[in-house]
Amino acid sequence: MKKKLTVLLAVLAATVLAGWGAPGTATAAPAKIYLGGGSGILVLKGGNSASACTLTTIGHAKTGELIGITAGHCGKPGQVVLSETYSDRGQAGVITYSNAKDDVAIIQFDKSRVVPQRSVNGVTIRSIDTRPIGFPTIACKTGRTTGNTCGIAWFSDGDVHFSQICVIEGDSGSPVVVGDRLVGMVNAYYFLGCIGPETGTNIGPVLNYVKTTKYKGFTPI
Repeated sequence: MKKKLTVLLAVLAATVLAGWGAPGTATAAPAKIYLGGGSGILVLKGGNSASACTLTTIGHAKTGELIGITAGHCGKPGQVVLSETYSDRGQAGVITYSNAKDDVAIIQFDKSRVVPQRSVNGVTIRSIDTRPIGFPTIACKTGRTTGNTCGIAWFSDGDVHFSQICVIEGDSGSPVVVGDRLVGMVNAYYFLGCIGPETGTNIGPVLNYVKTTKYKGFTPI
């Protein structure tokens, strides 16, 4: 009887270890990375070098991948992207496309790790508006450097806009919104940061560019 009990306990122990893992070998799931339009991102350039920019928006490609958009001068295809806030949690994604002419870049994120957000630091994106914005519309943005700022839109054509929104280095890629509608991204400023006018790409041309890539289109969260 004692021998049978010993064998039974051994079998039970083996079953438990097979189901739950041996003591000390359990691995926790990787910590999640939260990103949305307005989140700060770091693009690794090699060595200890990285550029700081801002994510314009995040959502799903027509082909199912989780992708984000930022300014093209922020990085090149193949460069790794981290969340600035959660940089200690490792790689969030990689730049897959970058268009110097239109200054637009696309990031493909790791769907198992990145949790897309609709609201970041005072800006919520609920829809996309491809119409040009112009005087006297008040537009706003959230950027990793200057945060949430607003200013009057001076004028816009089908491709670009000019506004008095305060931006400086690091705000490149920031979402430009009117209310909760995404209308464009920040690309640059003239003369002096937060004094000279901001200029950026309208969201219409940005989405048209995404359609030409393997992603075939984009829908924000």
